[in-house]
Amino acid sequence: MQQSEIAWPRKTRELQNHHMDSTVWNDFAFREDDVIVATYGKSGTTWTQQIIGQLVFGGDDEVAIHEVSPWLDLRVPPTPVKHAMMAAQEHRRIIKTHLPVDALVFSPKAKYLYVGRDGRDVLFSMYNHHVQANEHWYSMLNDTPGLVGPKMDKPDPDVRRYFRHWVENDGAPHWSLWDSVSSWWAVRDLPNVKLVHFNDLKADLAGEMGRIADFLEIDIPEADWPGIVHRCTFDYMKANADRFAPVGGIIFDGGGASFINKGVNGRWRDVLSAEEVAAYERTAVEKLGPGCARWLATGELA
Repeated sequence: MQQSEIAWPRKTRELQNHHMDSTVWNDFAFREDDVIVATYGKSGTTWTQQIIGQLVFGGDDEVAIHEVSPWLDLRVPPTPVKHAMMAAQEHRRIIKTHLPVDALVFSPKAKYLYVGRDGRDVLFSMYNHHVQANEHWYSMLNDTPGLVGPKMDKPDPDVRRYFRHWVENDGAPHWSLWDSVSSWWAVRDLPNVKLVHFNDLKADLAGEMGRIADFLEIDIPEADWPGIVHRCTFDYMKANADRFAPVGGIIFDGGGASFINKGVNGRWRDVLSAEEVAAYERTAVEKLGPGCARWLATGELA
C-alpha cells in the first residue's frame, strides 16, 4: 500500500493535566528520521529510550539519555523552549510521549515504538515513583503556570487503596491506561509503528534490541554489539541511575536510584487480593478486548 492510501491517525482532542500539555505537538516540525517512544508510563520508557540512544549514537557511553530525549508533552519547560531545543539537535532525534494516539499529531515521517507492560506492574512502579517524589516534583507539577485540572496530591499511603482507586477511576490520579493502550493497539499495523513489551525486553534483551534496530534501520557493527547491550541492562542503568533520571533525580527522595527502582514484575501478586486482581482483569478485557488485554498482560500477539 502506498503512503498516500494509508488512513493516518488524526488528532481529535487535547489532553492537559498536572503533567501533560498535548498542545506542544500542534506546531512541532517533524523530521524524516524522528523516533517517538510512546508509553502510558512506568512501562520501560527510559529503558527503551536508552536502547534507542545506544543504537543511534553507536554505543557512546557519554550520552545522557534524559538530556537528549525529552518528554515533549510534559508541561515544563514551556513549549517554545522545547521546540527550540529540538530544532537545535543535529542528531537523529528521540522523543518521549505519554499521550494516546488521538491526542498527539501523528506524522508519517516518524517511527513510533509503543511500549506496553501489565497494568498491575505499571501501577506498582508508578506508586513507588509517586511515593518517592519530593517537594521539587510537586512544585514543578502544581506551581508551573498553565495548569489545567486538579493539582497532584500526595499518594494514599495504602498501595491497595491506591490501586483500587486507579482501576475504578480510569487511572486517577494520573491518566487513563485504557485510552493509551487501546489507541496504540488500534494503529499497530501501520508501517511506522512497532509494539514493544516489557516482558520481551526482560526475557531477551539482545534479541529485542536487534528487532528494534531493524525497525529503525540502524546497522550496528558486530564488534560493538556486546557493549551496546551491556549499557542497556538494568544493572548498568541502576549503577548509573543519576544519568537516566529526569533532572539528575533531584525531584525524587533517594535521587536517581529511586527512579531506576527494581525493574521487576509481579510485586502485586503478594499484595492484591484475588478480588482486586479479578476486578482489574475484568476491566482490562472490557476496555481493551481480549486480544489487546492478553498482549498487555503477557506481550503475546495472536
